[in-house]
Amino acid sequence: MTGTSARLLKLLSLLQARKEWTGAELGGRLGVTTRTVRKDMERLRELGYPVDGTAGVGGGYRLGVGGNLPPLLLDDEEAVALAIGLQTAAGGTVAGVEEPALRALSKLHRVLPSRLRHRVAAIADATSTVSPAAPVVDASTLLTVSAAIRDRETLRFDYRRHDGTAGYREVEPHQLVHTGRRWYLLGWDPTHEDWRTYRVDRLTVKAPNGRQFPPREIRRRTATKVTSSAGCR
Repeated sequence: MTGTSARLLKLLSLLQARKEWTGAELGGRLGVTTRTVRKDMERLRELGYPVDGTAGVGGGYRLGVGGNLPPLLLDDEEAVALAIGLQTAAGGTVAGVEEPALRALSKLHRVLPSRLRHRVAAIADATSTVSPAAPVVDASTLLTVSAAIRDRETLRFDYRRHDGTAGYREVEPHQLVHTGRRWYLLGWDPTHEDWRTYRVDRLTVKAPNGRQFPPREIRRRTATKVTSSAGCR
């Protein structure tokens, strides 16, 4: 049973590392037959893991979307990177994530092996963060903007200018830019037929989003010019 449990943990780790695997690929990684892989997949399903499978020559297995977040299995470098990211988030410029980041960091520290805990602690002790006053961005706004970028949906929002006046915008959102102090949205303004940047802390998103739009190429020179000017504002 110990061997089966260890194999299931390794199988779960493989499923989390890549979008899809064939039975033969998993069998090769685990050193078992494809029949054993099928049985192990059934065991994972019985434990509540949403494993999807497709039959046929081109079929395979993937970890589906379930009602609960399954435990993540991390290698050493991933665990250290996650800890550093959580430390940064706990003192960052996104409102509403500081406390959850600290809770997650506390959970991670409790299960980190000693060798990794010392590495993470050394980085934290040796790092001094100098953060000039920066506007705080609401986490829900970032999620809404990110979803609009992902789904290529026109974003509608009220925008507060530098002088305090406000105006309505409809923009094709293409990218979020973080300069370390501020969050910016890079988008195509159909009215002016040009690229524009908007400080995320100054916009109030309206729901629902607008129509979908086709992908638009961001030329390197345009992106460099726009993001450079954004960082100066």
